[in-house]
Amino acid sequence: MDFAPYQSSPPENSRPFSPVQSPSPRPSYDRGRPSNVASPPPLQHPQPQRQWASSNIPGAYQNVAAAPVGGAGFGGYGNEAGYGGVDAFDTSLGVRLDYEAAAAYLALPPLGAIVLLILERKSDYVRFHAWQSSLLFTTVFVLHLLFSWSTFFSWVIFLGDLALMAFMALKAYRDADTLDRFEVPIFGQFASRILDDE
Repeated sequence: MDFAPYQSSPPENSRPFSPVQSPSPRPSYDRGRPSNVASPPPLQHPQPQRQWASSNIPGAYQNVAAAPVGGAGFGGYGNEAGYGGVDAFDTSLGVRLDYEAAAAYLALPPLGAIVLLILERKSDYVRFHAWQSSLLFTTVFVLHLLFSWSTFFSWVIFLGDLALMAFMALKAYRDADTLDRFEVPIFGQFASRILDDE
């Protein structure tokens, strides 16, 4: 349809087309720019092994992390983080992040947390929960020793200890997707300070 009055032909016929892309006048710019660079992979869920462990989705986390940095994978993009092997969800022990963080509270605290502090060197998330667990349950252990003379208080502290272990392990497991740290009022702040000083 021709909406412009007093025209003999539609404007599309007389409008010039876009010019053909010519090389840049700066030769250094053309040399540094690769011609066929693939775009980086789309962002995936932070910890996709929960949902996509058996999936065959092309470009999923497993395939992206396996590509070498600077290699042919996705146009030179090595892993999802793109920092040459540094990933916030990697662990030293090869166990999933959420399992290790929950184990800091479930594996005979404070002894299991101390073992995690010795063995886990990569994940700050796991180290935070190991510090918090070791500080918190060392205090609970001292309470057990102080009230060992009373059977009633010993059982109350023991049941509170079990409930605290279950609650903290559940929080550490669920928050591993977003790396949110649930801090117990005094011990969590102290654990964060220790972790920042490392």
